[in-house]
Amino acid sequence: MLKFDKQKQIESVQGALALRTQIEKVVDGLWEDGFDGIYFFGIGGTWASGMQAEVYMRGKSSLPVFVENAAEFNTTGNRRFTSRSIVICSSVTGSTQEMIVAVEKIKKIGARVFGFIDREDTPLANICDYCISYPGNEQLKFYMTANRFMFKNGEFPEYERYNSEMEENLARVLIEVEEQADGFAQEYAHRKLAYVKEHPEMPHYFVGGGNQWGATYSYAMCYWEEQFWFRTKSVTTAEFFHGTLEIIDRDTPVTLFMGEDEQRPLAERVAKFLPKVCSNYTVIDTRDYELRGISPEFRGSISHLVMHGVNNRVDAHLEQVFCHPMQIRRYYRQFDY
Repeated sequence: MLKFDKQKQIESVQGALALRTQIEKVVDGLWEDGFDGIYFFGIGGTWASGMQAEVYMRGKSSLPVFVENAAEFNTTGNRRFTSRSIVICSSVTGSTQEMIVAVEKIKKIGARVFGFIDREDTPLANICDYCISYPGNEQLKFYMTANRFMFKNGEFPEYERYNSEMEENLARVLIEVEEQADGFAQEYAHRKLAYVKEHPEMPHYFVGGGNQWGATYSYAMCYWEEQFWFRTKSVTTAEFFHGTLEIIDRDTPVTLFMGEDEQRPLAERVAKFLPKVCSNYTVIDTRDYELRGISPEFRGSISHLVMHGVNNRVDAHLEQVFCHPMQIRRYYRQFDY
């Protein structure tokens, strides 16, 4: 398989899961000190991961949980945000300017910052109150943090059983997802190549909801736009029928991400509509993947990770068929703006 290091990926997921004791120690300390709100902060892809964590907790917890875009916070602020607030953030480089400004503003207010910063001794890592440095898997680390807060609030009695299943099975499950998805991903990539060659100006529509919305938004923007330079538009399943449906016709390229959380019925509604008007749609459904060893009631909590595994394979084949290395940028971090 293209760009597929099975052992490296297993070790990466297992390494993230092994952070549980450290995460629990930080969360338990924050819990004892008390707080008036939990804020997931991010920009770009990290904001999308924050949206996934927020919607996950919103349906399961009475805790006051919010998600903030760092750039918007820097300009608008948030009157609810106080010195008793908790910030959860993540960064790969530890040098994202919007996040540095936001955390500096947060520290002046007096709130506490728990950061997952991939690189140690970076500007962001150095100003967090609590910092865990481990590369990748930010979505998993955010969910582990969310799960501990809900457990402390008496809302996750299955906490130990859940973690036991994840620690035993998740790394293998995500590998099996990529292996199963590879054939589909290759066909999908070649289909997109043919379409883009004939319709270079046509945007591709991505649709998703619930914990798939963060995946939908970030995949369209951070991958297809930033890394492949394809035109895209992302829309929520909740809003699809309030505008977007009117511009879908036979040839419009649409990809629907279907997960298994509470908002799945909204995706099912879109899936039922698309065949009536469109012949160029694709449905990627996490329910199509076995996930051996994961209980049915826990599948929804990892469906965004399953989708990420499928998209990993799509990316590998898109990179090959378009002869376009994903690491190159025209503008991003190439000059000041």
